Amino acid sequence: MEPPRVLITGASRGIGRATMRRLRKDGYQPIGVARQTPDDLEDGEQFRACDLADPDATGRLVTELLADGPFYGLVNNAAMSPTTSLEDTSAEDMNQAQALNVMAPLLLAQGLVPGMRKQGRGRIVNMSSRAALGKVNRTAYSATKAALIGMTRTWALELAAAGITVNAVAPGPVDTELFRSSSRADDPRTIALKKAVPVKRVAEPEELAHVVAFLLDDLSGFITGQTLHVDGGLTISAVGL
Repeated sequence: MEPPRVLITGASRGIGRATMRRLRKDGYQPIGVARQTPDDLEDGEQFRACDLADPDATGRLVTELLADGPFYGLVNNAAMSPTTSLEDTSAEDMNQAQALNVMAPLLLAQGLVPGMRKQGRGRIVNMSSRAALGKVNRTAYSATKAALIGMTRTWALELAAAGITVNAVAPGPVDTELFRSSSRADDPRTIALKKAVPVKRVAEPEELAHVVAFLLDDLSGFITGQTLHVDGGLTISAVGL
């Protein structure tokens, strides 16, 4: 029997890269997608280069991947995060964030769900963010990550009877390239954010990969439509940043 296939977007670095490695270790057949193939691919790892912000390219990718069989899981992790204030947020910022953070997950789900239905089971994990609750200078990012939570809840209702679960993971600060580029270490807000985390540290990508693996597990079939905040207690602390 072939290992369950799982498509992971944004898999060239950070959370996506850690998730790809974790799922391979757990016996899945992960297939990573990002604009560029990472330099540290291991023997046997499957990876496809694709600009998921391009709907046509995404459609072609789905067609090519499905030629080799259906998927058990989809991890929508790819994202972009404009760091602009309210006054400086442009239509281009919103459109770019919408294309990658919202439309790509939608197109991928539309492509993979029919195969999940035929199998009678499936898992979709959407990587949202604590920023969906609000974050300074993240208008486009927070808006699209909130939209992803809304889609998660709706898809969960539509797909539950088919044996397909849909959940969101909302990380707090994670030590990834995206976090380091959008939250400079010397920025007072970044310093304050780290101090505000009750566990007094940021997460490692492998900790988020562990959460994704949990939600993909067969025994997680009664969990759907949920948003799991993995933020070291930040969302329940008295300080919201």
